[in-house]
Amino acid sequence: MAHTLMINGREHQVDVDDDTPLLWVLRDVLGMTGTKFGCGMALCGACTVHMNGNAIRSCMMPVNALAGAKITTIEGVGDTEVGKRVQAAWLKHEVVQCGYCQSGQIMSAAALLASNGKPDDAAIDSAMSGNICRCGTYVRIREAIKTASGQVEV
Repeated sequence: MAHTLMINGREHQVDVDDDTPLLWVLRDVLGMTGTKFGCGMALCGACTVHMNGNAIRSCMMPVNALAGAKITTIEGVGDTEVGKRVQAAWLKHEVVQCGYCQSGQIMSAAALLASNGKPDDAAIDSAMSGNICRCGTYVRIREAIKTASGQVEV
């Protein structure tokens, strides 16, 4: 079935089954491999992207639910002001260890800061709770979010 998707400000035509998860359209059809497969059950957050500015898990989002939606992936988040700040803060705090979860972490952090410019620890913990980091970089993630929000100087 033909679907038109708006991803990172560009229109993409894809011919996939209606129930194909967005994750596999991004990775296998469009070659956007920055969004990672983690668990396939929306539990780990590695596949996080934005749909109309909200963080969603692309592994469970069928393409037929995306008509008219604006999708942003890790490849496009740096084109937004918030995304630029988050990516810069990630580098300043050397958040990345193995890196596998980081695209999902960045996407969740950017969605948080777009909706709450000065989150406290509880808001950060709540927004990031669906993103698992097996390397345990949670302290650096929190500090990077605070830096991106302008609450902490490095």
